[in-house]
Amino acid sequence: MLKKIETNQLRVGMYIQELCSSWMDTPFWQKSFMIDDQNLLSKVLSTKIKEAWIDTSKGLDVFVPADPDPPLPSRPIVEAQESVAAVRPVRPPFSDIASVSMADEVGRATQIVTKSKQAVFSMFNEARMGKAVEVENALPLVEEIATSVMRNSGALIGLARLKTKDDYTYMHSIAVCALMIALSKQLGLNDEQTREAGLAGLLHDIGKMMVSADILNKPGKLTDAEFVLVKQHPVAGYKMLLEVKGLSEVALDVCLHHHEKVDGSGYPKRLTGDQISLFAKMGAVCDVYDAITSNRPYKQGWCPAESVKKMAEWSKGHFDETVFQAFVRSIGIFPVGTLVRLESGRLGVVVEQQVGKSLLSPKVRVFFSTKSMAYIMPELIDLARPGLQDKIAAREDAVKWGLKDINRYWLGDATISG
Repeated sequence: MLKKIETNQLRVGMYIQELCSSWMDTPFWQKSFMIDDQNLLSKVLSTKIKEAWIDTSKGLDVFVPADPDPPLPSRPIVEAQESVAAVRPVRPPFSDIASVSMADEVGRATQIVTKSKQAVFSMFNEARMGKAVEVENALPLVEEIATSVMRNSGALIGLARLKTKDDYTYMHSIAVCALMIALSKQLGLNDEQTREAGLAGLLHDIGKMMVSADILNKPGKLTDAEFVLVKQHPVAGYKMLLEVKGLSEVALDVCLHHHEKVDGSGYPKRLTGDQISLFAKMGAVCDVYDAITSNRPYKQGWCPAESVKKMAEWSKGHFDETVFQAFVRSIGIFPVGTLVRLESGRLGVVVEQQVGKSLLSPKVRVFFSTKSMAYIMPELIDLARPGLQDKIAAREDAVKWGLKDINRYWLGDATISG
């Protein structure tokens, strides 16, 4: 039996099905959990959350005092036979979410990435210990990421690229989730398919929890034996996800087949062309892009634009051409964070793609003059502005010009904490 009660009625031994609050506004990554000690109860009560749904079939019911005339709660207890989802407000279609600028979204995206990293870390480590993944707990995370991507895809995708070698596996899952959602939007998939793609991206590498951290974080080249172990992660993840109740075939398929290639040279099944599903083809593109743009123990990540160029060279044998072209349209030829040189001789970082405009005309924040070899006052330039004569001449390498921490020019004041 589900009951909606005030949080001041909660006690140790109750099972919280859902807190009546946005996922981002709670200190918990799980949607549902048992209150198994006083510390956890105190943590719930310390929030501003006023109401919660409890499941009395999984935990204790509301305490009823022995007093024959107990004081009534300030609000009546609501009982429900149906699921909490049935009484939760219906979310608006993704198409109704208004686009915002990078400046308006990057702060919110930073908060989402920070909390999502904590959530994925907890979820994956529970999987490492043999606990089944609870899909219901992952869905709010996917929803928050999707909403951010719909508002401005470059913000969260750009932030998720800025990962360290220590949090790579967890941040990679968040990045691929966001990239899958952006690609779904570009391909015209419906909202339910988009959510499925995002969840598949989030869980696609969960099998790496069965691979030794020493191998995953090895700074040098893997031995043949170590590489064999790493290549087993899709099958290991698939077996783990088979135990998950309510998980769709999409997540299972992407987990198992995101390393397949259209020419049949991938693994684990060496599938070719149409043998690979649309979602697995999407997973392959998103997985590779984030992997090669990220700093790893054994190499520095490539520039986003260089990565797109390299992937285009591989695309005939590796990726589905239609999916890859849609992917490029979703992130741009010069993705957020790319260092470019304008024809005027100024260097700048791509800040934002222009929705409905040329992929060659993003917004760029210039900050360095190659003519005077000196920093200049940063200026945001809209390369799609009518009458503007300047345009991108080439992608540039920050090391070549002795530039450091160029990400601050598109991040602004946003930082990732935790």
